[in-house]
This record gives sequence, C-alpha cells and structure tokens, in this order.
Amino acid sequence: MKITNGLIEQHIHGAFGVDFMTCSEDELLNVSEMLPEKGVAAFFPVIMTDNIELIKERIQLIKKTMKRQKDKSAKIIGVHLEGPFINPEKTGIHEKKYILPLEIELFKRIEDNIIKIVTIAPELDFTGEFIKYLKSKNIKISAGHCLASDLSNVNQVAHLYNAMGQFSHKNPSTALSSLINNNIYTEIIADSYHVIDDVLKLTFKIRPENRIILISDALPLAHSSLKESIFAGQKIYNKSGKLVNEQGTLAGSSYLLCDIIKNLTDKQILNFDTAYKMAALNLYEYHNLKDIKNSLTVYWNDFNEIEKIEFN
Repeated sequence: MKITNGLIEQHIHGAFGVDFMTCSEDELLNVSEMLPEKGVAAFFPVIMTDNIELIKERIQLIKKTMKRQKDKSAKIIGVHLEGPFINPEKTGIHEKKYILPLEIELFKRIEDNIIKIVTIAPELDFTGEFIKYLKSKNIKISAGHCLASDLSNVNQVAHLYNAMGQFSHKNPSTALSSLINNNIYTEIIADSYHVIDDVLKLTFKIRPENRIILISDALPLAHSSLKESIFAGQKIYNKSGKLVNEQGTLAGSSYLLCDIIKNLTDKQILNFDTAYKMAALNLYEYHNLKDIKNSLTVYWNDFNEIEKIEFN
C-alpha cells in the first residue's frame, strides 16, 4: 500500500455530470465534496472562452462557492482562465466567436484576484504589455491554444501537443519549445487519447520530471453515467472513454487524475512515485500549497487504486 497526500487538479472543466460553465453553487459544492473520494485535495476550476459577461458571472459564482466550502472537500484554490485570449487558428472546441485580442483593458473587465492561471496565445501579445500586466498581478501565464515558439515569458504550457504549434524538425514550434525549455512547467493529458503512449514515453524521457504537471482536462462526462452532454455550445459524446464532438474533434477527458495515474502505472509508462509527483508534489511546489499539502491522506491499494481517504 502507498500512502500519499492528495492530488491537485489544475485543469478541470467539470465532472460527475457537472459543467463549471453552467453549474449552480450547489452543484460546484457537490463536485468539491466528491473529488476527495478520487484522491483530490484541491482544484482550479476552468473558466473557458465565452462572452465577457458570462465569464464575470462564473467568477462570482466560484467566489461565492469558495466561501461555502466545508472542511471535508477539495479546496477551490482559484480560477484557471482558459481563453478567451487564444489564437483563432488553434481553438480546439473553444467557440471562435468569443475569442478576444490580448488587450489589457479587455482583461480588466473580468479581472479578479481569484484568477490564478490564464492560458493565452503569447504570440498575439505584440507589445508584451499584456503578459507584463498579468505577471504584475501574480497570475501564472500558460501558453495554450497557440502557435508561439518563444516561451521565455510564460510559466507553463497548457496540455502539451494539443491545440498548439506541432513539433517539426525544420521549424520552431510550441511543442518543440515546450520540450527543451526546462524553466517552464508542461501540462500533459496522459489518458492515451490526447497523447499516444509512445509520445508519453518520449516526453517523460526528455522533460525533467519536476517540470511536468499531469492534468485530467476532465469534462462533465468524467465519472458520469451520461453518454453525451452539451459543452462549449456543442454536443460531446463519450466513445468508450474518448470524448469527441459531432465532427470527431477530441474534446477534454473522461478521466480524473486518479485514472491518469492508473493508466500510466498499469502500462508501466511511469512508476507510481513518479506519476504521483507529477500529479501532486510538483503542484504543491509550483503553487506554494503548503497549507493544503497535509489536508488529505490517500491510501492506494495495489499502488494505483484508491482504497480509502482520511481528512487531516
């Protein structure tokens, strides 16, 4: 048996049938109370590309929910804002009509101190002032849904290989820069759908293990009996664990971090200790979560399945 602290979900859109873009306070509270059973001590709910008024509304709902949280729940640390400041050429399932230019005045319309991570397209910050402003607010800059090759001014990269400039042996790209820059963190969705196993193996060989963050990128269909749902204004289907829209475009994941760890360890891509480090220890250090680190104890049966949890 392995005994660890709880996991940290840095990139999660919902779970258990609940969508963070449409849910009520009670539904978000319920998710926070269910996540510890999956080994999660804390999380950053994602607010994704949408109109400014809805984004503002979601921020306020999350703030109100944070005040209502109980001790025995996964703590909401803050918001991960994924968009609307992304590249229209790399939208994924984000709705293109809501994408905005990287302008400080536009960000100020939604600015709030619970925004901790913002995923943007750095190449569209033509003056560098947008990134400079976010950093002045102690916001972590995430390069994602982008075509950037210069990642020198960001803290991390969103879901490596997905919705970004792809690796080429002849030209610079986001993926290439993500692999060779050891000063930044790289998120990766290791569910074997978003990134195939051989590329996962290669990535874990290339990147320092203390600079990799495992994420679920979970959608509302994760750990839900639903086979389809509306997300980002479109219908998303669960095809045997793979989530796609009507055009077959890969959406987020049906996995949570505990499933990611099981996937990696069952396939012997990583050992448990390394996978756990990437799903928890790296995040405690990255976000300075000393007050949360000992809030949850997770007991793992057979090294990758949760047997029980204890709140501390």
